[in-house]
Amino acid sequence: MLGQTVPMRRGLHALAGGLLRGCYAVGSAVLLVVHLALFVPGLGLGLVVLLPWPIVLMRRFTDLVRRTCGGIPRPYRDRPGAPRREPDGRYRHDRRLYRSPFWPRQFDYLDWALGDPATWRDVGWLLTNPVVGGVLGFGPAALVAGGLALATGGGSPWWIPVGLVLAVAGGAVAPAAVRAHDAWTARMLAPRPGIGSLKAWLGKRFVTLTQLLALGGLTVVSAALAGLAFIAFSLFAIGIVGSVPEFATAARRYTGIRRRLAEQWSGVPIQTPYRPEPELPARRPDGLYAVGDSLYKTKGWTRFFQRLDWIWNDPATWRDLIWTFTDPIVGGALVAASVGAVLYGFVGMTIPALARLGRLQDPPGLAVLADRPVLALLAGLALVVVGTLLAPAALALHGRWTAVLLAPTAKAKLALRVEQLTESRADATSAQAAELRRIERDLHDGAQGRLVAVGLALGAVEALIETDPAAARRLVADARESTARALAELRDLVRGVHPPVLAERGLVEAVRALALDSPVPVTVSADLAGHPPEPIEAAVYFAVSESLVNTAKHAAASAATVQFGHSDGVLRAVVTDDGRGGADPADGSGLRGMRHRLSAFDGTVRVVSPAGGPTVVTLEVPCALSSRRTSTSSGKG
Repeated sequence: MLGQTVPMRRGLHALAGGLLRGCYAVGSAVLLVVHLALFVPGLGLGLVVLLPWPIVLMRRFTDLVRRTCGGIPRPYRDRPGAPRREPDGRYRHDRRLYRSPFWPRQFDYLDWALGDPATWRDVGWLLTNPVVGGVLGFGPAALVAGGLALATGGGSPWWIPVGLVLAVAGGAVAPAAVRAHDAWTARMLAPRPGIGSLKAWLGKRFVTLTQLLALGGLTVVSAALAGLAFIAFSLFAIGIVGSVPEFATAARRYTGIRRRLAEQWSGVPIQTPYRPEPELPARRPDGLYAVGDSLYKTKGWTRFFQRLDWIWNDPATWRDLIWTFTDPIVGGALVAASVGAVLYGFVGMTIPALARLGRLQDPPGLAVLADRPVLALLAGLALVVVGTLLAPAALALHGRWTAVLLAPTAKAKLALRVEQLTESRADATSAQAAELRRIERDLHDGAQGRLVAVGLALGAVEALIETDPAAARRLVADARESTARALAELRDLVRGVHPPVLAERGLVEAVRALALDSPVPVTVSADLAGHPPEPIEAAVYFAVSESLVNTAKHAAASAATVQFGHSDGVLRAVVTDDGRGGADPADGSGLRGMRHRLSAFDGTVRVVSPAGGPTVVTLEVPCALSSRRTSTSSGKG
C-alpha cells in the first residue's frame, strides 16, 4: 500500500508544480505585454525613465522562476555603483554633467542591463515560455482534468476506462514534464560560460529575430512620429511656428537612436548628417541681433528664429521627415519578411496543424490548408526555417535602408570632411607651435645657458692662465663638465624630437626600447608586414609613450601590453594595462594630446577604462606599409 502511495504523492506534487509553472507561463505573457507597453515608447520616444522598470520586473520574475525550478544560479553581471560626485558638485555620465545623481544612475543601469547577454536570454525566455511553459506546465493537469471529465460525464461506459487512462497518464507524465520544464528553463536562464557552434548559430539567429521584432515595434513609433509631423506642420501653417523646431528635435533624437541601432545591430555605420548649430550672432551697434534679414531685440527670440532657420534650411531635416513616413512601410515589410514568416509559420500554421492532427476539439483555424493539416504542418515549418535563415539578410538590409535617408549625402559628407580637416589642421598647427615653444624653452633654459657659462669660464681662464694656473685648471674642468651636460641635454632634446632608435630600427623596436625603461613590466608584440611612413611612426611612437607614462603614473598597474597590427589599410596599436581604470580623455591633457597628435593623420584614439580596470587605449591611423618587416613578441619581465 505504501509503495502505491509514494508514486501517487509524487504525481500529485508534480501536478501542483506543473500548475505553478503554467501560471509562470501566463505571467511571462503578461510581463511581455508590459515590456512592449513600456520599452517600445521608452526606446523610441527617448523616455528613458520608462526603460529600467520592465527590466527590473523581468529580473525579479525570472529570479522567482529560478528559485522554483531547482535553484538556478543568477547569471547577471554585478550592478554598477552609485554615480560619483564631481568636484564641482555635479554628477557625470559619459560627456554630460547633471545636478542630480538620478539621470546618471538611470543611464548607468541601462548600460549595465542592456549590455548584459543574460538580459536578452531573459527576453528570449519571456517570448517562448508562454508556449513551452504552458504546454509542459498545464499539459499533464489538462490530461488529468480531461480524463476525469470523460470518466464522470461521458455518455458511454467506454469513456470511463479511456478517461481513467488519460488521468493516470497525466499523473504519470507530470514529473517528467516538470523535469523537462526545469531543464529547459535552466538552459535559458542559467549562466553560460560557453556554448557550442550549433547552439551559437541558433542563439545568433534568435537574437537577430528578436532585434528584428524590436525594429518592427519601432516602426509603430515611426508612424506615430509621422502623425506628429503632420500636426506640427499643420500648426506651422496657421502661424504656430514653434511646433516645427520641437518636432525636429524629437525626430532627431529618434533618428539618432535608429542610427545607433543600425550600426550596432546591422553593422551599418551611419554618420550624423546635421549641420552644426550656429552660434548666437554678435550684437549690432544699434543693440539688435540680425538673423537673415530680420532684426530682434532679445537673445531669446534671436536664438529661437536662428534655430528655426537652421532646422528649416538643413536638408537632413527633410530627409528625416521622409524617413518617418516611409519607415513603417519599407521597414515594416523587411521585418514581416522574416519575423512575420516565423510567427505565422509557427503560430498560424504549425500549432493549429498539430492540434488538428491530435484531433483536439475546436482547434484554432488555419488561414490556408485548413483541410490538409499535414501539408499545413510542413508549410509552417518551412516558413519558420526560411524566416530564420533570412533574418540576418533582413537585418542587414534594414540597416542599409535606414542609411539611404538617414546617412549624410555626398555633399554633406564633403562638408563634414572639410570641417574635420579644418579641425585637424588647427590641431596640427597648435601641436607644432607648442612643440617649437618647448624646443625653444629647453634650448634657452638648458644647453644655451650652459654654453654661455662655458664661454664666460673660458674668458676667465684666459685672464688667469698666466697669473693663477691652478684656478685656470679648475675653471677648465668646470667648463668641460658644463660642456658634457650641455651635450647630454642636446641629446635628450634630439631624442624628444625624433629618437635615434626610431629612425634606425623602426616603430616596434623603438617601443621595445621604451618598454625597457618603463617601471611597469611591458610586453610588446607586433605583426607588421612592413613599416609605416616616418611621420606616422613618430606620431604613434609618442602616443604609445604617453600611454605608458600614464600607466606608470596613474594606473597603479602590475603589467601592460602593447600590440601592433595592420589590417584594412589601418595601423593599429593597442595599449592595455591591468590597473585601476577610470581614465578619461576629458580629464587629462595627455590623452587629449594623443588625440590631437594623431588627428593630423586622420587617426583616432579610443579609450575604454571602466572603474576597476582594465584600461585599453586603441590608436588607429590609416596608412600603407612599405618594405617587408616582421616582428615577434618580446617582453620585459
